Amino acid sequence: MIPQAFAYRRANSVAEAIAILQEDSGAKLLAGGHSLLPLMKMRLANPGTLVDISGVKELRGIQRVGDEIVIGALTTHADVAKHPLIRTHLPALAEAAARIGDLQVRNRGTIGGNLAHADPSSDLPAVALAYDARLTVMGPAGRDVLAAEDFFLGPMVTALPDGQVISSVAVPVPASNTRSAYVKCPHPASGYAVVGVAATVTVAADGTVEHARIGVTGAADCAYRAYQVEEALVGQTASLEIIRQAAQYAAEDGSIGSDVYASEEYRRHLCCVYTERVLRKVLL
Repeated sequence: MIPQAFAYRRANSVAEAIAILQEDSGAKLLAGGHSLLPLMKMRLANPGTLVDISGVKELRGIQRVGDEIVIGALTTHADVAKHPLIRTHLPALAEAAARIGDLQVRNRGTIGGNLAHADPSSDLPAVALAYDARLTVMGPAGRDVLAAEDFFLGPMVTALPDGQVISSVAVPVPASNTRSAYVKCPHPASGYAVVGVAATVTVAADGTVEHARIGVTGAADCAYRAYQVEEALVGQTASLEIIRQAAQYAAEDGSIGSDVYASEEYRRHLCCVYTERVLRKVLL
């Protein structure tokens, strides 16, 4: 498979990348390349120009800034998975990043590229939803912040404006009485999520659920918040029966799809099963 002809330009800064994107409306950013290049080889994506931002050092790194952990958009999955701040405060993100693709993909693929690509079966969008992540984007008019909840619009469609660059992903540091986890049913060939569920749950001293965020990926045309599961949990005392009841709503907030591997009915079933599993991990 050979992509159609394209121009290649290497940006040395975010400002330079934005300037190139403004010059060519058909240009695409190249970070790790593990999502874009296969599409180009199948000619499902045909950018006139590839803007290589892999060398922009200002887009890399993980640090705590106040009450948030800020992750540079070009930080690789491998670095996310092993970083002490992520493993300590955001274990669901560490779990998900450690299960993306294979070793080569994790060493080259980036968190910003993954979220911008918005593959319906990608792991990280569900985790971003569960953690109430915010994406900082930069464009010709300056800086803006987009909530993950409003970012994923459809299969490989996001709210990222044309000509703008994701610079970082910020995640609020959860309260000390919060637990989070990510589980998935991986496709046996690709490892992508047939269904993946991320959960972040805060429990009071008396066992009452104070806060819940559930993100689901793989099942619908894009990752979604399972609002009805969250509503069924908040205010309840954590128990196996409450978990089972809440998990039955896991497929109600997404437009559940089907393919040659999994029917809509099967995916709905998996949503409930894996939501129960992740809730057992964080609540029992």
